[in-house]
Amino acid sequence: MGLLPIEIKVNVEGDVAGALSALGTSGRAMTVRRIWFAEDRDGIAAGRVPLLDSGVILRFRTGGGPDDLTVKLRPCRREQLAGRFSDPFEAEPFTYKIEEDWSPNGRVLAASLVHDHAPGELSDAVASGGDPAAAIDAVQDQFLHACTPSLRLDGLVALGPVRSTKFDDVPLDDLNVDLEAWSVAGLDFLEASIRVKPKDDDNAEELVVRAERKQRKLNDAVRGRGVTLSENPENKTRRVLTALAQVHA
Repeated sequence: MGLLPIEIKVNVEGDVAGALSALGTSGRAMTVRRIWFAEDRDGIAAGRVPLLDSGVILRFRTGGGPDDLTVKLRPCRREQLAGRFSDPFEAEPFTYKIEEDWSPNGRVLAASLVHDHAPGELSDAVASGGDPAAAIDAVQDQFLHACTPSLRLDGLVALGPVRSTKFDDVPLDDLNVDLEAWSVAGLDFLEASIRVKPKDDDNAEELVVRAERKQRKLNDAVRGRGVTLSENPENKTRRVLTALAQVHA
């Protein structure tokens, strides 16, 4: 496995609508989707999120185009990614990505296998009384068994929906920034993110230096428009799943 792309994220809280306006989204095209996460039913009944705690995220998205189901390991280790899953690949309808995930609170490795579905195809899996595990296909099942062999997916429940509003490639200074607002269970917050891809002549140190420079630029670009960055140490997925677990307990 060579050098990996780096996704850099910062979160905004408070007046999300005001932040979106300050960041220049007015009049820009947006994508509105609904998101569910699958978790262990018994764990949720006790107010816990066992899959997330073991580094496994099962995410369903509908609306705004094709449905998709993502199986993600975050955080994970390179040596954990076995066999065909040791390197990224694309093989329609699958996209498998390995990338570094940077936030103000740390840097982790993430691996995600996305399966695109026809619009509406995942509706039954996330419906009340549905079985989210039934939508996991053979390749995603192989991914989980190869990279997390001790995992068991018995008795899952879908939590959501989260309303997602996303604006792609919003120009902030010399950056193109993706902005995604989430709203659910009394939570409203905004994530700003960019990706830094390795160049052909990069070595590891050069890539890190360039990514750190971009991270500073992202922070400055958001703050420079009067938007306050969140100091909450938890990422948006954990915060949402924790809140939904409490609602469903």
